[in-house]
Amino acid sequence: MKAGFLGLGAMGRPMALNLHRAGLLAAVWNRTEGKAAELAASTGCRLARDPADLAGECDALVLCVSSDKDVLEMVAAMGPGLRPGAVVIDCSTVSAATATDAADRLAGAGVGFLDCPVSGGTEGAAAGSLSIMVGGDPDDLQRARPVLEAMGKTVVHLGGTGAGQAAKATNQIMVAGINQAVTEALAFASAHRLPMDRLIPALESGAAGNWFLTHRGPTMVRGEYPLGFKVDLHEKDLEICAAMAANFDVRLPIVEMTLLHYQRLLGQKHGAEDISSLYRLKTAMFDPDEG
Repeated sequence: MKAGFLGLGAMGRPMALNLHRAGLLAAVWNRTEGKAAELAASTGCRLARDPADLAGECDALVLCVSSDKDVLEMVAAMGPGLRPGAVVIDCSTVSAATATDAADRLAGAGVGFLDCPVSGGTEGAAAGSLSIMVGGDPDDLQRARPVLEAMGKTVVHLGGTGAGQAAKATNQIMVAGINQAVTEALAFASAHRLPMDRLIPALESGAAGNWFLTHRGPTMVRGEYPLGFKVDLHEKDLEICAAMAANFDVRLPIVEMTLLHYQRLLGQKHGAEDISSLYRLKTAMFDPDEG
């Protein structure tokens, strides 16, 4: 199988490299041509002229872009080059409605579509250990499995088109709640002058233990926020969650609170930082001079 990759950002580039290591990467394209040119030169794959040129060479096309609009633009741009029997694998985080729209656009050309949002951050992308949530036709998934398994450790089919994005929205709500709980709790502990280097291992060993505490707790209490997942991207995802909930006339308190906090961080120019920078606002509750 020949795979092409569109979107070589913080997540996309390491995912594409894992496809190369698996012997699957045939060609790449990126709006910022320099990123694609560098990856093509380092891997020996082809630098495509445009999305249609990429599509003409590949059996599987992986998208990893930022927004709903980007996904639909790339699907349209690939259209002239897509061959019947190809499958588009969208690893972006967008709405379930956008996934359905993209699948409908491609179906008439005999091209499959899978919404395959991922979780695991840049660390998981680099390690090839992402969790991939899949929506779409089982036959399309079977054809795409070699590509997905080169990029992720867990590949789970959750239903028809849009199910992957609904699952990712669920994930993003949980991430928001965990971020809120861990940053708030550690700010509380810091205000009580607890020894954080001993407290965090103690918490990890009990019922409060979780990935975010282990991997982000030690850095955030030092005022460091190594990038795993940007505030501005999570803010975008939570807007999607809020819109999906609104279809049921429901408002989600954790989502709304986190959106409010992220908007404050964006206003303070912290949008490109890791989401653990929410700790800035939590420490400021206890000491206005902090944060």
